[in-house]
Amino acid sequence: MTLRRTPFHALASAMGAQMGPVGGGFLNVHSYGDVRAEHLNTRAKVGVQDLSTMGKIDIKGPEAEALVDHLIVNDAAAMRPGQARYASVCAPDGGIMDDLTVFRLAAEHFLVVSGSRNRLKMRDWFTQHAMGRRAYVTDQTAAVAFPTIQGPNARALLQTLIEDANLTTLKRWTFTHGILDGTRVMISRTGVTGELGFELFVPADEAAGVWNALFAAGSAFGLKPYGVKAMFTLGLEKLYPAHGIDMDETNTPFHVGTDAFIKFDKGDFIGRDALLRLRETGAPTAWVGLKLAGETPAPDLTPVLLDGRQIGHITYSDHGHSVGAVLASAHIDREFAVEGQMVTVLDQPATVARRAFFDPEGLRLHS
Repeated sequence: MTLRRTPFHALASAMGAQMGPVGGGFLNVHSYGDVRAEHLNTRAKVGVQDLSTMGKIDIKGPEAEALVDHLIVNDAAAMRPGQARYASVCAPDGGIMDDLTVFRLAAEHFLVVSGSRNRLKMRDWFTQHAMGRRAYVTDQTAAVAFPTIQGPNARALLQTLIEDANLTTLKRWTFTHGILDGTRVMISRTGVTGELGFELFVPADEAAGVWNALFAAGSAFGLKPYGVKAMFTLGLEKLYPAHGIDMDETNTPFHVGTDAFIKFDKGDFIGRDALLRLRETGAPTAWVGLKLAGETPAPDLTPVLLDGRQIGHITYSDHGHSVGAVLASAHIDREFAVEGQMVTVLDQPATVARRAFFDPEGLRLHS
């Protein structure tokens, strides 16, 4: 099967991008040749990543709110236009089908951004449940380019390019609109790096102009591109779980620590009964971070041991370039999911972490 390309494909390729499959039938940037440099530049200055492969599902109509509320664990009805929320979509047994971001554009208009791997599954799931409702689901993935600008210089860079929107007052999990190089874009204070960041929704046929404008102005702010591999190492330092890596339909939000986003009081939604039962009993395992003593990341599914007995397994491991250590995420038995608990991975000691390795207070997110 021929993999689809994003609107930024040729521009990123010209900058030395190393491409590969990213799920959802798309090809995208894995790295620009030096993951460590991409990671550290995003932490220190500002980076841009092409996230256009993520699903963009447009939902309109008098029953759009009811549809979204029925499918997500968070509370769509409580959202005001201009707000965004993180949410899981769960199966009837509570398993996580995807984690995504919901944007409320207007009273009867929502935009759902899904993971790249689950783009088609989420499109079909929303379409299936829209049947019989006055809600209309449209896959806009190909029509909307999606660059994310992350790092401490992100606001200063974008504010030089977007004069008709005040990005200083734009709070996290909200969005606005503005003109960038003649193109009207939606600007969201969201991202998965743990840094001050913004995600832009750009008409695909105007994407090249926006990309070129970013880099023309960006040299003064240290702008450099980064790929999927750096995105994952940045997320690992913040202990952000990723669907398809740290969670799937065999896990619930209680298993990965995202249960705070479940709004049981809003009424019925798919998976509610199963999640209510699990809230009473508690999940038998917990998703945690690990700081490894060695210099080599652990392969996926590597056993986590305590006194020679397996208590869990690694879900992802890589270098934490900002903290100078090899890190991992893992599912382990809940009784051992305690900050500072010593375990063994690959015959070497490792330490359990329940808080982010980098900026645990989240101060950079809210700067």
